[in-house]
Amino acid sequence: MGQIEWAMWANEQALASGLILITGGVVATAGRFAQWYFGAYSIAAGVFICLLEYPRGKRSRGSTLERCGQRYVAAVVKLFGPLTRNYYVRAALHLLLSVPAGFLLATILGTVCLAIASVIYLLAAVRGEQWTPIEPKRKERPQVGGTIKQPPSNPPPRPPAEARKKPSEGDEAAAAAGGGGGPQVNPIPVTEDEVV
Repeated sequence: MGQIEWAMWANEQALASGLILITGGVVATAGRFAQWYFGAYSIAAGVFICLLEYPRGKRSRGSTLERCGQRYVAAVVKLFGPLTRNYYVRAALHLLLSVPAGFLLATILGTVCLAIASVIYLLAAVRGEQWTPIEPKRKERPQVGGTIKQPPSNPPPRPPAEARKKPSEGDEAAAAAGGGGGPQVNPIPVTEDEVV
């Protein structure tokens, strides 16, 4: 059985927690809660987390389905180098970003989800995983005639594969010498049925 890639789980968890932080922050800010400024912080932190976590990292084995428009955000994330590639840094960053949002009831769910994502990123970092961008694959154009292995030798209609006559060495030699080899013999017996 294959090894689990923890970073993929952490990425999905962190992206969801960023969206939950934004939602809780909007509720706290629009509702003018007593500490609404934590709600405003949660909106800003959630947007930052969503931008950081939107591009999926390339899996070590197999293929990775990239998100729509991911390559544009991935180019920005790639610019920060080891700060965004290293999962120890991401684990610490997510844990630090989750603390201020924990002081408000509307954003406590996003705080817990982000703390869980931080723990999963820490597990991924201990296992030696790191974020690598998904590079676009070059599409190779198929060469003309590259897909045709060998053209059919019998004219249509062709008998089923198991009933086809296998050429013997004598027939091949006669065909090479230029002789027609005689009339073609139908391998399937034909019977005439009376038509009423």
